[in-house]
Amino acid sequence: MPDTRSQPIAAALRTGALALGIAMLAGCRPEPPPTERPPEPQAHAQAHTELRDAIKQPQDKARAVEKTLQEDADRQRAQIDAAEGG
Repeated sequence: MPDTRSQPIAAALRTGALALGIAMLAGCRPEPPPTERPPEPQAHAQAHTELRDAIKQPQDKARAVEKTLQEDADRQRAQIDAAEGG
Protein backbone atom coordinates (compact mmCIF):
# COMPACT_ATOMS: atom_id res chain seq x y z
CA MET A 1 0.00 0.00 0.00
CA PRO A 2 1.41 3.42 -0.98
CA ASP A 3 2.34 5.89 1.67
CA THR A 4 -0.33 8.63 1.92
CA ARG A 5 2.23 11.25 2.85
CA SER A 6 4.07 10.82 -0.48
CA GLN A 7 0.97 11.46 -2.60
CA PRO A 8 0.87 15.25 -1.96
CA ILE A 9 4.62 15.45 -2.50
CA ALA A 10 4.37 13.55 -5.81
CA ALA A 11 1.49 15.76 -6.93
CA ALA A 12 3.48 18.86 -6.01
CA LEU A 13 6.49 17.56 -7.96
CA ARG A 14 4.34 16.81 -11.03
CA THR A 15 2.71 20.24 -10.81
CA GLY A 16 6.09 21.90 -10.36
CA ALA A 17 7.59 20.00 -13.29
CA LEU A 18 4.60 20.90 -15.45
CA ALA A 19 4.85 24.56 -14.46
CA LEU A 20 8.58 24.55 -15.12
CA GLY A 21 8.03 23.01 -18.56
CA ILE A 22 5.37 25.57 -19.44
CA ALA A 23 7.61 28.42 -18.23
CA MET A 24 10.49 27.12 -20.34
CA LEU A 25 8.31 26.86 -23.43
CA ALA A 26 6.86 30.31 -22.83
CA GLY A 27 10.39 31.69 -22.61
CA CYS A 28 11.29 30.26 -26.01
CA ARG A 29 10.59 32.79 -28.69
CA PRO A 30 10.59 31.86 -32.32
CA GLU A 31 13.57 33.12 -34.23
CA PRO A 32 12.74 36.48 -35.80
CA PRO A 33 12.56 36.45 -39.58
CA PRO A 34 15.68 37.73 -41.30
CA THR A 35 15.57 41.39 -42.19
CA GLU A 36 15.31 42.20 -45.84
CA ARG A 37 18.60 43.16 -47.34
CA PRO A 38 19.10 44.58 -50.80
CA PRO A 39 20.84 42.29 -53.26
CA GLU A 40 24.59 42.36 -53.53
CA PRO A 41 25.78 45.54 -55.27
CA GLN A 42 27.40 43.66 -58.15
CA ALA A 43 24.27 41.67 -58.93
CA HIS A 44 22.17 44.81 -58.57
CA ALA A 45 24.48 46.80 -60.84
CA GLN A 46 24.48 43.99 -63.39
CA ALA A 47 20.68 44.06 -63.65
CA HIS A 48 20.70 47.83 -64.13
CA THR A 49 23.44 47.54 -66.75
CA GLU A 50 21.43 45.04 -68.78
CA LEU A 51 18.31 47.20 -68.62
CA ARG A 52 20.25 50.35 -69.45
CA ASP A 53 21.93 48.64 -72.40
CA ALA A 54 18.59 47.35 -73.69
CA ILE A 55 17.24 50.89 -73.68
CA LYS A 56 20.40 52.60 -74.91
CA GLN A 57 21.17 50.31 -77.85
CA PRO A 58 18.23 51.38 -80.08
CA GLN A 59 18.79 55.02 -79.12
CA ASP A 60 22.44 54.82 -80.17
CA LYS A 61 21.42 53.18 -83.44
CA ALA A 62 18.88 55.95 -84.10
CA ARG A 63 21.51 58.62 -83.39
CA ALA A 64 23.89 56.96 -85.85
CA VAL A 65 21.19 56.88 -88.54
CA GLU A 66 20.32 60.52 -87.82
CA LYS A 67 23.99 61.48 -88.16
CA THR A 68 24.25 59.64 -91.48
CA LEU A 69 21.10 61.32 -92.80
CA GLN A 70 22.35 64.76 -91.72
CA GLU A 71 25.72 64.19 -93.40
CA ASP A 72 23.96 63.09 -96.60
CA ALA A 73 21.68 66.16 -96.47
CA ASP A 74 24.68 68.46 -95.95
CA ARG A 75 26.53 66.83 -98.84
CA GLN A 76 23.46 67.16 -101.11
CA ARG A 77 23.01 70.82 -100.12
CA ALA A 78 26.68 71.45 -100.91
CA GLN A 79 26.26 69.82 -104.35
CA ILE A 80 23.14 71.91 -105.06
CA ASP A 81 24.94 75.09 -104.02
CA ALA A 82 27.91 74.16 -106.22
CA ALA A 83 25.64 73.40 -109.19
CA GLU A 84 23.89 76.77 -108.79
CA GLY A 85 27.21 78.46 -108.83
CA GLY A 86 26.84 79.82 -105.38
